[in-house]
Amino acid sequence: MTLSFTNADWNAIAPIDILAAAGLAVLLADLFAGRKQWRYASIVIGLLGVLVAAIVAGRQFGHQYDAFFGGFMTGGFATVFEEIVLIGTAGSLLLYSTIGPGPRVAGTVAIMLWSACGAMLMAGAANLIAIFLGLELLSLGLYALCAAVDRKTARESALKYLILSSTATAFLLFGAALLFGATGSVMLADLLNPSLASSPLFWMGAGMFLIGLVFKLSLVPFHTWTPDVFEGAPLPVTAFMSVVTKAGALAVFARFTYAALPAGVGAKLLLPVWIVAAISMIVGNVGMLAQTDLKRLLAYSGIAQIGYIVVALAGGTPLGLRYAIYYLTAYAFMNLGAFAVAAAISGPDDEEGSRLSSYRGLARRRPWLAAAMTIFLLALSGLPPTAGFLGKILILAVTVANGYIWLAAALIAGTAISLYAYAKVIRAMYAPEEGRQGGDLRPFVPLAWASAAVCAVAVIAMTFYPLTPSNILPLVR
Repeated sequence: MTLSFTNADWNAIAPIDILAAAGLAVLLADLFAGRKQWRYASIVIGLLGVLVAAIVAGRQFGHQYDAFFGGFMTGGFATVFEEIVLIGTAGSLLLYSTIGPGPRVAGTVAIMLWSACGAMLMAGAANLIAIFLGLELLSLGLYALCAAVDRKTARESALKYLILSSTATAFLLFGAALLFGATGSVMLADLLNPSLASSPLFWMGAGMFLIGLVFKLSLVPFHTWTPDVFEGAPLPVTAFMSVVTKAGALAVFARFTYAALPAGVGAKLLLPVWIVAAISMIVGNVGMLAQTDLKRLLAYSGIAQIGYIVVALAGGTPLGLRYAIYYLTAYAFMNLGAFAVAAAISGPDDEEGSRLSSYRGLARRRPWLAAAMTIFLLALSGLPPTAGFLGKILILAVTVANGYIWLAAALIAGTAISLYAYAKVIRAMYAPEEGRQGGDLRPFVPLAWASAAVCAVAVIAMTFYPLTPSNILPLVR
């Protein structure tokens, strides 16, 4: 028996193909580029691949198509998440302009592009096999990227992520196997059968499937790996993980909860997820208070931020999904901007920008970088005039409207706790320096500065132009 696929099937995954081809082009160019051009040749080719993939993906918006017999679906939902993945990838690639050993940049850029392909596959996946393939493609690249520098903490980070992520993947895969046993099909559409509400296989399978996703989202109690892995991984990889991994996992979670659960099941099945999201908002913000490393601080911040995003999905309303995507996009710019500032004050062989002590007196040495960092921290804390403030207001409104007042209360409490942690960094940037000479400024790195500037403008612009596309409901058939 032969399976015949049409041009429309292959066009559906064209953005993924383009990104994968860009990774190959990076490696080929590395064979011919001179030693001085190693770094920038790889970055430029990678960014061109991301740009072309973004254009092709954007043209698919609003054009619903079930490719590969329903295994991959195009349309508004997939396109939006693919674009968020590409934003995170582009922002992370720019950080290689100043961080990391030059001879290894080509290999790490290529792996990052291929890993992003996995997240894009997850964005459109409509069956269990496609979800697993996307997750593994995303994760396998990250295992290598975490250990891409000669540092003991990097190798430790990679080993921790390998062991714990593999365990979480086992939960997801075993859950998928039980769902297959309950339905006799790998298609998410076949989970809509009302008779599954009384099937023990379905309940166990769905529960284990959700555990795997909750781990990838870094929600409590599956969050403990995040600060250690973020701290040990190279700065560009940490930025990539903080956005792209969450975008891919959230796309699968949203499609599963919105479009693949039988009627009457969602409220009971998803209640534990809403509870852990509420706990994550508190635990993540409390965890930030004692941190002295920016990457660990942003890791705990990410635990809380993804809690805010997941809370918006409680109730399963289209408006909640739109607000969740809006906040996820804003969070991408906030986080990428903060990491861009850290890269701008770091050297090629160190990550000085990851130490919070390096930010003391930054306003005198680099006033524009300090101003940009202030914008990002205000946005993460949910203060005006930033997209973080508007995003939290929208999430609060839809959460209360859906009847989850206790989740709204947890969001407010978590935000209040976070103010001290972010204010601590802002205060240090504008405090007088102690024992630092005025001439130890890092060289000007155009790409890192440009990335910080673009992210700062986006965080402010999204406040006054809150674009929330309406044609983004996930479908499985």
